[in-house]
Amino acid sequence: MDMDFDPAMADRRRSASSNIYHCLYNAKDFCSRQSLARELNISLPTVYQNLAKLMAAGLIRDSGEQQSTGGRKASGLSIVPDARIAAGVSVTENRLRLVAADLLLNELAYREIPIQPVVRLSDMGGLLSQVLEQFLDDFNVDRDRLLGVGIALPAIMSPDSRRIVAAPTLQLKDLSLEGLTDSMPYPTYIENDAACGGHAELFVREGNRNMAYLSLENGVGGAIMFGGGPYLGDNRRSGEFGHMCVEPGGLRCTCGKMGCLEAYCSPRRVRDTFGITLDEFFSRLRQRGSGYEEYEALWDNMLRHLAIGIANIRLALDCDVVLGGFLSEFLAPYLPRLKEYVAGIHPFEADTDYLHLSTLRRHTVPLGVALHFIVDFLDRV
Repeated sequence: MDMDFDPAMADRRRSASSNIYHCLYNAKDFCSRQSLARELNISLPTVYQNLAKLMAAGLIRDSGEQQSTGGRKASGLSIVPDARIAAGVSVTENRLRLVAADLLLNELAYREIPIQPVVRLSDMGGLLSQVLEQFLDDFNVDRDRLLGVGIALPAIMSPDSRRIVAAPTLQLKDLSLEGLTDSMPYPTYIENDAACGGHAELFVREGNRNMAYLSLENGVGGAIMFGGGPYLGDNRRSGEFGHMCVEPGGLRCTCGKMGCLEAYCSPRRVRDTFGITLDEFFSRLRQRGSGYEEYEALWDNMLRHLAIGIANIRLALDCDVVLGGFLSEFLAPYLPRLKEYVAGIHPFEADTDYLHLSTLRRHTVPLGVALHFIVDFLDRV
């Protein structure tokens, strides 16, 4: 053992390097060596020493910006966003959505691939691996910088994350996850899709306020975020908003029950009713052409039931409600009407400033599951 080694000194050095990196990562304004020393209350020699290490590791760089401080202009610094990359895959009953993101959760590449219904997870695992490798090749993603691959499933997971308890839209139940990632030579992580969307939204929102995230995909779900982190519940089943009853005895849901929010507000309802895509549906709504009355009647019914769900969530949790998932990409023009419906239902609040659309809007779920590896990297840097 090296008798000159001082563990406390080593920890302080690692701490200084980490603090510098995180300060640059979170910086909103111009950041220089001098401002780092002031912000972190450390000496300039310490700043220079640690910056040299971070630059040698390819994690930070001179930004090229300069700012006058009265004398010589100070050079700016920034992180290298694509020094590491994370991949995310969202699995639905009829398609895979793949994304690659940098350390700031900026989308670097995206692809959608149609698939047949899942029968065995081992078969899905082989397909995922094949599709992923082609995706990484086509977009020239450097495997050496790849932190890992997250997989988001529309499923209720067991508390130990080793089994699917239920995945109604995939028509799977009580199934081991073994075999899903065996073919992948990268670190992997599996999570519920709506929880991933909630994590991504919390990550990019200013202030990290408490929120309920309502994911409007083919499977309707959600996530509850309190105090800057998730509330999972005793059995990891919190936020299953899609299966609250909004119409007793109403439409049959994929879970087998009647009147669930998912049965009324899933984008699948549009496809099942009219046999068209969401893009086609909203295009026809905007054009107000032939068949408009039918489209408008369905959409208004979806909005009214969505309002019931939102009002119930607000009453139960008393926090912001954020709408995400791929249906939310189309909601902006209809948000005033939706807010009006919510206000008409809620017994105590006419103000609906707590209701928001997702900041990310597009590809929230695959970005959210990729985020797991970004956060892990930030915790370790």
